[in-house]
Amino acid sequence: QVQLVESGGGLVQPGGSLILSCVTSGFTFSSYSISWYCQAPGKEREFVAAITRDGISATYTDSVNNRFTISRDNAKNTMYLQMNSLKPEDTAVYYCKARHISRPSDYYWGQGTQVTVSS
Repeated sequence: QVQLVESGGGLVQPGGSLILSCVTSGFTFSSYSISWYCQAPGKEREFVAAITRDGISATYTDSVNNRFTISRDNAKNTMYLQMNSLKPEDTAVYYCKARHISRPSDYYWGQGTQVTVSS
C-alpha cells in the first residue's frame, strides 16, 4: 500500500521557519523524483520545488528561491522542505508528490499539511 505522510506544518510568524517532512512507503522511493506543491484557498495547486532521484539537482519556483530548500533521504524514504523567511503569502496546504522517473503516469500525492504564516 502506497503512503505519503506529511508532517511539520503549523502556524508560524512572518520571518519564521518550518521543516516539512514526507515519509513514504509502498514503492521504490529512489526510483522517483519528488516535489512539493502548495494550494492556497481559492487557488489552484502550484509547483514549489522538485529534486532529482539522486538528490543532486533541485528546482524552485521563483517566489521561494533562496528561502526554501528541498531535500531527500533515500535511506529513510523521506523528503523534506526547509522553509525559511516565511511570508504571509506562503500560507497554503503543502503537498508532497512522487513521480516515477521513467513512467510519468505513475505518481502519488500526500494528503497535505497546512502552513499558516501570520502574526
